[in-house]
Amino acid sequence: MTQQRLITLNDGKLMPQVGLGVWQTPADEAERAVGTALAAGYRHIDTAAVYENEREVGAGIAASGVPRGEIFLTTKLWNDDQGFDSALRAFDQSLARLGTDYVDLYLIHWPAPSKNLYAESWKALLRLKEEGRARSIGVSNFGPAQIRRLIDETGVTPVLNQIELHPRFQQKENRAFHASLGIATESWSPLGQGTLLNDPVIGGIAARHGKTPAQVIIRWHIENGLIVIPKSVTPSRIISNFDVFGFTLAEDDMAAIGALDDEGGRTGPDPMTATF
Repeated sequence: MTQQRLITLNDGKLMPQVGLGVWQTPADEAERAVGTALAAGYRHIDTAAVYENEREVGAGIAASGVPRGEIFLTTKLWNDDQGFDSALRAFDQSLARLGTDYVDLYLIHWPAPSKNLYAESWKALLRLKEEGRARSIGVSNFGPAQIRRLIDETGVTPVLNQIELHPRFQQKENRAFHASLGIATESWSPLGQGTLLNDPVIGGIAARHGKTPAQVIIRWHIENGLIVIPKSVTPSRIISNFDVFGFTLAEDDMAAIGALDDEGGRTGPDPMTATF
């Protein structure tokens, strides 16, 4: 299995391009899933306070035998904890649950524009970065206007924006905006919450390459320079989803998948109107 690529973030830190996402992974399955992933070669784990599995993710890392310094660990600030002081408290609580004294990446999970606290929260993240407890800081589900406000108010550009992104919802405008500012794009729900696994176009490409549809989709993210965090609790799928470095997609394959883009392809909430 070829070693995966590392993405250089705009603060100079290196981030593995493929990671394990644990959204909707039950707490009683998260420790095992993380252990399976690390044994398979993953070195990037993505969780969040609201997933309610940080403690189990931390236990999986501790039990794996993989040195903490080899693992890129992300967690996120939930909307209810936005604000300067409350963000600092929430971060401390996340660290305690994870059983670590730092995270590699801390994200504001949603802009929650109706709360209008994301700029104050960003200033808290800057403090955490200065202290070295959040090695890198970024955002999730932010639009260009919210990102520009953070930069205008603090002079600091997020290293990354994690957004819903998959072949049916390719977010080309946001990706171009990120690229113009040196912001990495990370894809959540990269398989379209499983809706793409039976797509005939992807199925045909998978058959030609002798790969699974999930492997083809993950490879599409890789070849587009995206950071990708497929989620699974099934050991065989966790392993298969990481076995994506020994093949490439042809130009015709990339074009065919590119043609699946659909303005109505979003599967999750619209970040600009979500009120949770």
